[in-house]
This record gives sequence, C-alpha cells and structure tokens, in this order.
Amino acid sequence: MVGELEFEKPVVELKKKIAELKEFTKTADVDLSAEITKLEHRLARLEEDIYEHMKPWDRVQIARHPQRPTTLDYISELFEGFFECHGDRVFGDDEAIVGGIARFKGLPVTVIGHQRGKDTKENIRRNFGMPHPEGYRKAMRLMKQAEKFNRPIICFIDTKGAYPGKAAEERGQSEAIARNLFEMASLTVPVICIVIGEGGSGGALALGVGNHIHMLENSTYSVISPEGAAAILWKDSTQAKKAAESMKITAPDLKELGIIDEIIPEVKGGAHKDIKQQAIAIGEILISSLKELLSLTEEGLVDQRYGKYKQIGKYSFLNDYIGVK
Repeated sequence: MVGELEFEKPVVELKKKIAELKEFTKTADVDLSAEITKLEHRLARLEEDIYEHMKPWDRVQIARHPQRPTTLDYISELFEGFFECHGDRVFGDDEAIVGGIARFKGLPVTVIGHQRGKDTKENIRRNFGMPHPEGYRKAMRLMKQAEKFNRPIICFIDTKGAYPGKAAEERGQSEAIARNLFEMASLTVPVICIVIGEGGSGGALALGVGNHIHMLENSTYSVISPEGAAAILWKDSTQAKKAAESMKITAPDLKELGIIDEIIPEVKGGAHKDIKQQAIAIGEILISSLKELLSLTEEGLVDQRYGKYKQIGKYSFLNDYIGVK
C-alpha cells in the first residue's frame, strides 16, 4: 500500500489478507464469509488499538505523510470563489505561502496558508513549504487588506520552518517573521489559526498569532523538529523518536498546556484517508470560532488575543524576586 507508515504495517497486512480471501471467494466456489467476518472484527480491534494509542513519533509521521491534505486542498473543500493573490510588492511572489479572498458559508474571508508539494516537482516549486521573507510579507499584505475591509482571517499552518538559506537571510527573513508577530498581535479582525500538518518554529509562528489556535489531532507544533532537538541534546539526529516523546509537540499535549484552543478530530488513520470528511470537521470548528469572535468589538478582539498569549506559560516579574511592591 502506497504511503504506509511503519506502525501501520499490521493493519495493512491484515487488510491485504482480507482482500485476498474476498477475491478467492469470488473466483472459487468456496464460502469463506465466516473467516472473513472474523478477520474484519480483528481488523476493527487492531485499528482501534493502534490509532487510539498512537505515540508522539507516530503522530509526527502522519503529520509528514506525503499525501496529507495541504492548504489548497482544504481551500477547495471549504471555501467558495477563492481568488488567489500574489506578490509582496517588495521583491516577488513566494509559492510556499498561498493566500487570497474567498467566502466561507457566504461570509467574505481572507485565507492564508503554507503550501507544500505532494511530489518532487511541486515540492521544488513550493520550496518544500518553507517560506522566504517575501512569503511572510505577502501574508502580512493580505492581512492588512483584510483588516481594511473588515474580513476575518483564517490561517493554515503547515511548515517545517522558514527557509534558512543565504538569500532568505539577505532579504530579511528574521525581520519579516518578527514583523508578522508584531502586526498580527494588533489586528482588529478575527484571526483563526489551524495547524494542519507540521508547525515548525518561527516559520509557523509568523502565521500563528491568532484569537483561536486549533490543531488537527495528528499535527505537531514545536520550536524545533525532533531531529533538530536530538542533534542538539544528544548530537545524534537518529534519536528523534526519543526527542518527540519529551518535547510535548502533539495536539493533546499542547491542549493540556493551554497553548491551543481545540483539537480537531481526524478520520481514522489520518486526514489523508478522507479529505472531504476531514474538511467537514475543520468547517465545524471554523463556524463555532467565527460565531464567538464576530460578536467581539475591534478592541475586544485585540484584548482577547493579548489575554490569550499572556496566560500561556508560567513566569514571574523581577519585583517578585527583589521584594518590591
């Protein structure tokens, strides 16, 4: 089976056995329905055991699945009349980020997201979903336009990180990311962010300052990849599985830590198994988020966003240590 993951092999092998028995039943005059039924029951139990008890590294693998739905996949399923906008009006157009205007259930919105490819040719064209600074400047141009015309902003996050190449640094990669963080914090329209694959480092955060942050069940969101963390901690990137266990990068972990708002359930085996059904689940979350956020004033939206990030993590002011009141 194309795209099978290591931990899924028992499921794949059992499905193959069931398919073989069904084919044999058709071609030979033998009734194997009882045996097939037993195997199907066993398959259901096996799938429940595997997919309901996935480890962090299993989720990392699903988040990176080559057939995992991308931003454009969800745009085509969720929105009507999408009009893509190009360029940052400074340097050029970065295809690692897509964005434009569309309608969601009749409501005009601005949609922006990281875009990776599903094959080698498209990945090269999209720079494997790792944006240059012009991508982030394009995103900010669209956000400011949305603010001007009072359109909610919906961001889909799916990147290993911002492109770290020489050309990107020369054109101000760090400044572009920092500018997005600064400007998104004060936008006066609703901002909803959804992590649909990998959410890596500042490259993800540059589209991730929102009133609501949601994650697909098998997505990841972290300051560094498990391989990168393993290389730093143990000087061995092959220890990525070990790193993933301790980094708290999965949706359940981040929900518990209060970093995200909602976990969006995925279809059994991952979003790539049924894109249409997965889009329906995302659509339901978008409806509830928009209903809540559209009731807030401009000042209320900024205050809510500020309060959200202020409550993340634990910290103490210097005054607490020196005894000043």
